[in-house]
Amino acid sequence: MKMTRTLIALAACVGLMNQVFAKATNDELKIGIAQEFDSLNPILSSMVASSYIRYLVNRRLTNLDSNSKWQPQIVKELPTIENGLAKIITVDGKKKIVTTWEIKDAVKWGDGTPLTCQDIIFSREVALSNNVSIPEREVYEQIEKIDVDAKNSKKCTFTYQKAIWNYVNQQGTFYLLPKHLEEKIFDKFKNQKEGYEKNSNYTKNPTNPGLYNGPYVVSGLKLGDNITLVPNKHFYGEAPKIKRIIIKLIPNTGTLEANLRSGTVDKISVLGLTFDQAISLEKKIKSENVNFTVSFEPSTVYEHIDLNLDNPILKDIKVRKALATAIDKEQLVKSLFEGKQPAAMHFITPKDPWYTDDPMFVTTYRYSKRQAAKMLDEAGWKEDKDGYRYKDGKKLSLNFMTTAGNKTREAVQVYLQNQWKQVGIEIIIKNEPGRVFFGETTKKRRFDMAMYAWVANPENNPRSTQHSGMISSEKNGWSGQNYPGWNNPRMDKLIEDMDGEFNPKKRIELAAEMQKLYTDELPVLPLYYRTDNAVVPKNLKNFKIPGHQFSETNEVERWTLE
Repeated sequence: MKMTRTLIALAACVGLMNQVFAKATNDELKIGIAQEFDSLNPILSSMVASSYIRYLVNRRLTNLDSNSKWQPQIVKELPTIENGLAKIITVDGKKKIVTTWEIKDAVKWGDGTPLTCQDIIFSREVALSNNVSIPEREVYEQIEKIDVDAKNSKKCTFTYQKAIWNYVNQQGTFYLLPKHLEEKIFDKFKNQKEGYEKNSNYTKNPTNPGLYNGPYVVSGLKLGDNITLVPNKHFYGEAPKIKRIIIKLIPNTGTLEANLRSGTVDKISVLGLTFDQAISLEKKIKSENVNFTVSFEPSTVYEHIDLNLDNPILKDIKVRKALATAIDKEQLVKSLFEGKQPAAMHFITPKDPWYTDDPMFVTTYRYSKRQAAKMLDEAGWKEDKDGYRYKDGKKLSLNFMTTAGNKTREAVQVYLQNQWKQVGIEIIIKNEPGRVFFGETTKKRRFDMAMYAWVANPENNPRSTQHSGMISSEKNGWSGQNYPGWNNPRMDKLIEDMDGEFNPKKRIELAAEMQKLYTDELPVLPLYYRTDNAVVPKNLKNFKIPGHQFSETNEVERWTLE
């Protein structure tokens, strides 16, 4: 009897496993994601999770493909000096660049309304409003005016404030809004702080297909839980093969594997498993011989800690250098990532041609508790009997924040908390859901130390994150991403010079000096360069992890489940 029960139990288990790992089909693909998104409005969101969804439903003028090559997306051709669609002109002694963009005839919004240059003009108007909070306003600010061809509403000419070399790259983050749906709302609320954001169709009516121009449109949305997407009947490009995609939010990365095994999800996104979880799951998958693979790709993602330079403690460069010197980064990446995610030196990753580790241009901070303690002593922070440091009766204590539920970041926090405690610094861990952390805390600079990641294109001028004009404030509508509040006139000048430098060798020289300033002044503590990973059904074809700013979903119309 006992043996019979055991056999029945085993049979049930086998049956369950067969059910669990059944092949996903083109009828439906369920994707697990561990990060919450903040907004479907393409020009408003700064969260990586939102961009993951954004690339499913929206397309731009240009696109960085999975081979890191710039391609036309909704336009017929990229303007270049060589093809005559880009020209450098001189106006009142100032050089400017003029580019002509022609939208493909078939490009429409999801309700069938043609996408025209008027949508581009309207999108720029919204982005430039001081009452609208956007992360990358400089993309729109650098365009002086947009003129529409009198005979062709899909052909328009951009005149830039100055001749910038990366005008094609810039349009990769020029996101479009449907004028026919959003203009009335914007006109009504444009004089109210955050009025447009709260009343946009993307907030009030996100399932309206006319909001989207990509291969998919949103058909269902449950905030904090899931989003459902179906093919856009009016998509101009290759028709998507998968009939329904469901993005499921599973904020606790530790439960993603269980969801894969239970069949709740068929795929785990690049915003899913932590690196150590991916390595562990890869070993399990190989031993179990199931229908999944774990894909890895070195990326342009830079994990770091922003330091709020308005904080009197962190304003002191000696304290910032002590924080850096007290971190054993090599041991961190070895113990947490098996050395497969390298320690970061600065904001440019090894995948970028601008990267350098030359000591002439990069200031490094060799791990030394003794040296860190000396720096703190010199800064006036003296160790007391309790092991912590004090100055003028105040304890050296800092809040350390990141996205709640991200196990990797939480592990890094604990590691660093211990490291800094050894030199007398009290670290209070205070984490928040991604929507709050990115939507309020970092944007409005309500932190001491904030740990998260930047992802960028190769050869990306860091204006948004490092120019003093991009310090997020109430005055500028909380736009810009210079969350530390770093104000360095020389860095500002380098950024401005970079825009107008068409010589690639000279751009590399400018980038090297940027890296020098960044590592000298430490507005940010570099941690490590990430390697992206995703768990993919073996029958999913044409899937690639690009390893750059544009998500794996950027070429979703090519995916097919065979």
